Amino acid sequence: MFGTHYRIERKSIALALAIILVASIGGLIEIAPLFTIDETVESDPGMRVYTPLELAGRNIYIREGCYACHSQMIRTLQDEVDRYGPYSLAVESQYDHPMLWGSKRTGPDLARVGGKYSDRWHTMHLNDPRKVVPQSIMPAYPWLDDTELRTRYLGDDLRALRLAGVPYTDEMIANAPADAVAQARPDDDVTGLLDRYGQKTNIRSFDGDSRTVSEMDALVAYLQILGKLSDAAHAGKPANKAAGS
Repeated sequence: MFGTHYRIERKSIALALAIILVASIGGLIEIAPLFTIDETVESDPGMRVYTPLELAGRNIYIREGCYACHSQMIRTLQDEVDRYGPYSLAVESQYDHPMLWGSKRTGPDLARVGGKYSDRWHTMHLNDPRKVVPQSIMPAYPWLDDTELRTRYLGDDLRALRLAGVPYTDEMIANAPADAVAQARPDDDVTGLLDRYGQKTNIRSFDGDSRTVSEMDALVAYLQILGKLSDAAHAGKPANKAAGS
């Protein structure tokens, strides 16, 4: 076998053809499954988009590097399902740009952390992780409580995501700054917010202080919606296929 390899190496054309052949086999194995992507990737017509406040929280999550230690993808292994919940489906990440599946778990997976803990727990954990998890090695983020959320450019964020395929409407884009504030102030008029994002939208002061809307409000709002944008994974069977259903 090695003799054949050595002979091919001495002939540049034969070597080039061999490389093309081997690369083609590998490429075909990777590309062929994509021809059936419409039949293998789920769809969920009831899935909703992130609200402006949740999107702002996601941006803070990325800014602070949380994705480096926390994944957002539960694999099909039984021990992962037992610990974290139903395994992740592709449809659950269709509005994530960029996706935050991750591969390193210094901390636990967060794909289904929404609703698992109270807002107060998240706030205390982010301010001083060791107050609630003594063995935690996570850094503290106390400045989030003291930093007012900048909402001025949230409409631009929604507009950019619409270019990537997220179905934000003109009305959502125009009202993004006001909707972000309204979601963290339960005493405000939230009728428009609910009309745009649905009656199940979480509306409350996430950091416990309704006088201002902080970056803590945004990040906790984001954490509390993880795993709750779609019910597909909890339906007991995959959602309707994108085609032929």
